[in-house]
Amino acid sequence: MNIDKVTLHDLSIFHSEEDQSIFHKLNQTRTSLGRDWLHRFFKEPFDNVSAIEQQQQILQHLTTFLDDWPQQISNGTIMVMVRFFDAQLEPIPPAHSFLGGLRYKLMASPDFATVRYSMGHFADFVRGFLRLIELLRATQLPKPLQQLLDRAAGLLNETTIQALGAHLSGTSFTLQEVVGFGHFIFYRYKQQVHELLQLFGKLDAWYGMAKAAVVFNLQYPKVIDISTPVLEVRQLYHLLLPQPVAYDIDLNKQHNFLFLTGANMAGKSTFIRSIGAAIYLAHLGMGVPAASMTCSLFEGILSNINVTDNIARGESFFFNEVQRIRNTILKINDGNKWLVFIDELFKGTNIKDAMKCSLAVIEGLVKMRQSIFVLSTHLYEIGEELRNHQNIQFSYFETEIEDDQLVFNYHLRPGISNDRIGYLILKREKVLELLDKL
Repeated sequence: MNIDKVTLHDLSIFHSEEDQSIFHKLNQTRTSLGRDWLHRFFKEPFDNVSAIEQQQQILQHLTTFLDDWPQQISNGTIMVMVRFFDAQLEPIPPAHSFLGGLRYKLMASPDFATVRYSMGHFADFVRGFLRLIELLRATQLPKPLQQLLDRAAGLLNETTIQALGAHLSGTSFTLQEVVGFGHFIFYRYKQQVHELLQLFGKLDAWYGMAKAAVVFNLQYPKVIDISTPVLEVRQLYHLLLPQPVAYDIDLNKQHNFLFLTGANMAGKSTFIRSIGAAIYLAHLGMGVPAASMTCSLFEGILSNINVTDNIARGESFFFNEVQRIRNTILKINDGNKWLVFIDELFKGTNIKDAMKCSLAVIEGLVKMRQSIFVLSTHLYEIGEELRNHQNIQFSYFETEIEDDQLVFNYHLRPGISNDRIGYLILKREKVLELLDKL
């Protein structure tokens, strides 16, 4: 799936503020390696249904074993193993003997202590990984998971490593075991350790994705590879909201353009981001925040939400809006299925100009039946001029006024909004009162 940095930011997939990041919200990994792999998964959404389905099968399989996941491998253990190979140690003697161990302890006491401490964590890692392989191999596995476990089992099937894993947890290593295991791992098993760490990191990322589905009650969507765009969602909500409102959505080739109106703060932008985040998660093979979802495989997602000006380059807000729309049109004009979001089109010019420009853009976009468009606007008037297009679906967010106070119930209704609440907000915030006193 194609998605650019602007869209990733618009959809809050990644964000420097953790409470505004979907990645952070869903990160249930146990180690930094797992987090790195999860980040990699999030940066590489799939572009075929087979890969998505395999990922879903892996996560659903792991869900069964979440409560039995071995506890021996902590993030601390991973850090000790990684740092062991970077340590500036006196050469560890190759002799697996009491005298070799005693000599090393006497001649290089701090290094001996480092090796002994590290071997305890290496032993924990080996025991934990062997237990994990045994646990997950109990039933038939999806192919990528089977291949990973087979590779890990092969790397661990070495006499010295098996002996290290058999060392009883909590018991001290003898002098000869410290130098014997330490020498073997430091000089002969480094490459295998790095590969095992990456294999475990990938497993931990899968664990985190499966755990997130359970923690947040996410449902695995059905992604279908068909020639026309489809998006059917029941009870979709936004992950980052503490008390979200859920929505049903039905968009397809016959109704592929959603024209969304409503007052500012009524919920339009959040609704748009909810759709984008769900489609993105679906293409990762993850569960989505909805009761159910069926969608077509999309070529990519493009958003026109947080467009800004560029003072350094002397580019205005309106110019950058135009450039973003231009680039969007060029990109989606390839016959593939795209999901396109446009929030408050042409905010950077006067109303009359914005209406003319918006109408021209929409009249062009409605011709593209291969993609799904969700467009929000405060220019309600242009909606009436678009009613002759059968593929446009009109919806609006309802705003109620009670005792001169705005009430946002976040209900999505069919039709076009006719709310005019700007003056009411000025009055409510006592701006008019302040002006009267000037």
